[in-house]
Order: sequence, then structure tokens, then C-alpha cells
Amino acid sequence: MNCRKILDEQTYDTLVATGYGRYLAQAHLDCPVITEIKAYAAGADFIFPGCRTVLDIGGQDSKVIKVNLGKVEDFEMNDRCAAGTGKFLEVMATTLGYTIDEFGTEALKTSSAASINSMCTVFSESEVVSLIARGENPQSIARGVHQSIVNRIISLMGRVGFEEPIVFGGGVAKNKCMVFLLQKRLGAQTHVSKEPQIVGAVGAALAATKSKKEVRT
Repeated sequence: MNCRKILDEQTYDTLVATGYGRYLAQAHLDCPVITEIKAYAAGADFIFPGCRTVLDIGGQDSKVIKVNLGKVEDFEMNDRCAAGTGKFLEVMATTLGYTIDEFGTEALKTSSAASINSMCTVFSESEVVSLIARGENPQSIARGVHQSIVNRIISLMGRVGFEEPIVFGGGVAKNKCMVFLLQKRLGAQTHVSKEPQIVGAVGAALAATKSKKEVRT
């Protein structure tokens, strides 16, 4: 196991697993687990004390979590399809000939956004191909793709209800266009840590620390 090999090269006091593979890790590494929702709530509150809403857009899903003192009050998530996730952005960037790092930057170079009506990855890709064939500006198409994701996320946030301060985590939080468009739609600042991809890992580490203290007492 690559995971076991990596861990054998590290020094640590205790281990807690989170994310989609947490039960597989538990079975092989004999460690406790914490849900990604709880881990994100705890991690976001640690990095930005007093946060009330956590938005996570990762490679496989997107989720909105209402938080109070690091505890989960409510949440909504989209994990049934790639739409509104980092994978969706990757597919669209590749279709337009951009790297994932270029995608957000190029989308910010125009205020014009092409209309992307479908949120299914396959159908959206077909829409993008058609727009390219019609000679639409690639930057406008890129902006439209980002806007379509923001529309979906705003809908998700509306189902939960949200309060400030808002923390934006997950790999997609590194995309400057996503941050800009979200703040514009929400009319509120979204706080992004220097390493937004490890917010959940921070929460899992906090859970591990708490677990270790409880064992000692």
C-alpha cells in the first residue's frame, strides 16, 4: 500500500482518517475516522475562528456547511454528479485548451460570459464544443463555465441558508475567478486559507488530538 509506505516514513503520535476512503484506511491502518463534514467544520473554525458557513468545492463533490463554534448545525452537498466540482472545471478547461491553473485567470480577462445551460458534464462539454465552433471567445466561454458553477453553488447555499463569516475551502478555492464571482453574487467576503485543500485535514488532526487527550484522561 502506498499509503502505508508514506506513513511508515513519517513520525506521528496518532492517526485519524477522513474523506471518501476513510473506512478503507480504518480497515488497513486500524485508526478512528471522522466524516469530511465534521472535519471541515472543525478545520475551518480553527483557521478562521468564528466562521459560520463553510463552502467546500473539491474534485468529487461540493458541500455547504453551517457551523457554530466548529460544530455542524446543518449541511447540503452535491455528490451525485461531477457538475459543480473540480472535475467539472478540469474537463471544461481541457476542452478549451487551458491548463487548470490558467482557467480561472483567463476567465477573469473578460466581463462577458457565454451562456452554459446544462450542468451535466457531458452535455456542457458538447455546449462548449459548439460555442468554440461558432467562434465564441474562449475567455467568455471560460467565464460562462465558472458562472454556471457559481449558480449551482448559490442554489446549494440557499437550501442551507448561510451567514458570515464564510470560508471557502477545497482545491477550487485556489481558482481566483471562482472566488471573485462567489463574492460578487453573495455580496460578502469569502475567506480562503493559504492551503484551502487541507482544511479537512486540519479538522481531522484536531480530532486526533482530542482523541489522544481523551485516552490519556
